[in-house]
Amino acid sequence: MAVPQREAGEVMVRVRAASLNFPDLLMTRGAYQFKPEPPFTAGMELAGEVVEADETSGFAVGDRVMGGAKTGAFAALASVPASTLTPIPEAFDFIQGAAMGAAYSTAYTGLVELCDLKPGQWVLVQGASGGVGLAVCDLARTLGANVIAATGVATKIEAIDKAVQPDAVILAKGRFRERVAELTGGRLCDIVLDPVGGDVFDESTRCVAFGGKLVVAGFTSGRIAEIATNIPLIKGFSIVGLRAGEYARRFPERGDAIRKAIADLAEAKRISPTIDRVLPLSQWREGYEAMRNRELVGKVIFQPNG
Repeated sequence: MAVPQREAGEVMVRVRAASLNFPDLLMTRGAYQFKPEPPFTAGMELAGEVVEADETSGFAVGDRVMGGAKTGAFAALASVPASTLTPIPEAFDFIQGAAMGAAYSTAYTGLVELCDLKPGQWVLVQGASGGVGLAVCDLARTLGANVIAATGVATKIEAIDKAVQPDAVILAKGRFRERVAELTGGRLCDIVLDPVGGDVFDESTRCVAFGGKLVVAGFTSGRIAEIATNIPLIKGFSIVGLRAGEYARRFPERGDAIRKAIADLAEAKRISPTIDRVLPLSQWREGYEAMRNRELVGKVIFQPNG
């Protein structure tokens, strides 16, 4: 592939690490809402060193940065909008930097921006073994919430518990509302974040407290669930759609504030991403297959020069 051409407002980055996200998998199937024209270089999220930038970008050659765009990260060089990049916290290496942005931006947008999370509230996190789910657990716990992590794979419970130390980890199969009610003393949850959809969403509607919020973050189960409108009416909860990238694009000042807040928490070592495995980019198929087969607890990182 030719070296990408840097456009005005972009920064050329030598990629040291890139993170696999579920939309990357969907894009290879043409199943994501954004459908790049093939052939394209996949990869939404990266960390690396600036090799070329305009003076107005706020970055200089040699700066360590993390961020990305909709595509282009799975390569040795990537040209990305300067507005999407932030300095890597000094305490983090390139691998941690590559794993931070998308997952924690989604977590912060959902919990803080859309749901106004308060200390002491109960948060139920579906798909808790994924990069986003683990980030939501980590951030919610850091911000003082009570966290119930849920997974559809029993063998992942111990790993989730070790990675983010939630208040409880439950198996999200069948009728799990009773377990949620038991853990919350009958209160149920102020926030339920669901990137899974399907049967998990159906049962999650029974786990939201009156006045709570059910956050739709994806459909990794493959089935887009439906809901009768009398259910949120009678139970008094709101359904909120979460698209962190689009939120930041539509409200750039809030996007900047979110990135700064995440960077500050990372610099203070209050949050840290969970890494499942690090692979050379030449072994990208292993990473994609592990995600497709739901083998992961945390993020897959590709290294172009690994």
